[in-house]
Amino acid sequence: MTLDAYITLGRSGLRVSPLTLGTMTFGEDSGWGASVADSEAILAEYLDRGGNFVDTANIYTNGHSEKIVGDFFAARRADRDRVVVGTKFFANLYTGDPNGGGAGRKAVVQQLEQSLRRLQMDYVDIYWLHNWDRTAPIEETLRTLDDLVTAGKTRYIGFSDVPAWVASEAQTIAHFRGWSPIIAMQLEYSLLERTVEGELLPMAQAHGMGAMPWSPLKSGRLSGKYSRNGSEPVDTKRGQVMGGPAEEDWVVIDALEEVASEVGASPAAVALAWVRGRPGVASTLVGARTIDQLRANLASLDVTLSDAQIAALDAASEPTLDFPADNNAELAPMLGFGGTTIDGHASSVWPARQASPVRY
Repeated sequence: MTLDAYITLGRSGLRVSPLTLGTMTFGEDSGWGASVADSEAILAEYLDRGGNFVDTANIYTNGHSEKIVGDFFAARRADRDRVVVGTKFFANLYTGDPNGGGAGRKAVVQQLEQSLRRLQMDYVDIYWLHNWDRTAPIEETLRTLDDLVTAGKTRYIGFSDVPAWVASEAQTIAHFRGWSPIIAMQLEYSLLERTVEGELLPMAQAHGMGAMPWSPLKSGRLSGKYSRNGSEPVDTKRGQVMGGPAEEDWVVIDALEEVASEVGASPAAVALAWVRGRPGVASTLVGARTIDQLRANLASLDVTLSDAQIAALDAASEPTLDFPADNNAELAPMLGFGGTTIDGHASSVWPARQASPVRY
């Protein structure tokens, strides 16, 4: 697979690369990010290799990430319309201003205008709610986002890090009101974080939202920088701050290293290939602080895992899911179908309910 093997994002006509370039690392303001020159080089290589989906947020390096992306495309105007640019709102960048962040109408409109100024763009392709605002009525947020679509300030709407029940309620309201739907959901997903399989992933599939995993390498823990042989992490300022793997992570890391050895690829490439192939996953977010890190991530597109290798990784990383996920998968089918066979499946082996056959 290549970056220009485009897929549709959720239940929409928006075509995007299988790997999205995340820009949380753009800007040295955080103390661990990439310089402006390195950020621009990463952007250029991603685009030159056929990538078309760039993701940022107003909070990334306090707005500097958006400015770096904006300056880059201001110098390459011809590339703007062929690239899908998304940014996020919610974070308040203004101390003492109660409407500087959140998901109320005033805040949403202001945040987009500020992002567009930093990006030096007339519109973004997808505008993401970055987190759940418990104080703002979801109807207000949705209607505001629909108005922004109508005004041409954004083409599509996405949610990030929102509880499944909130996203489900929002999508139902949007469809009922005829407002712009949510086409994608950003969520943390990796071999070391699979609890989204209980609620969020099934919800996204059922509601036509393409699932976009972030942190697919779990803050570097699955990158190959950590091993039981005692090797120290290299080239990862952030990894040293976040700390190394927990004791229970080593079982997964061991299995990952074994599969990586079998296929002749890096652990990072295998971990990305695994998450990219999960049901409901659309485009996977990858970040990089250096060109080498970007290339290591893109190498995952060349990795094909066998059924046995996938099964080994699945078994090593099997999560404990919140109630009622395991109950529904195991007990409910036996109680509900009474030993009958439906659509060729005996009740004792009845699979988890799948969403409508929509390809993301």
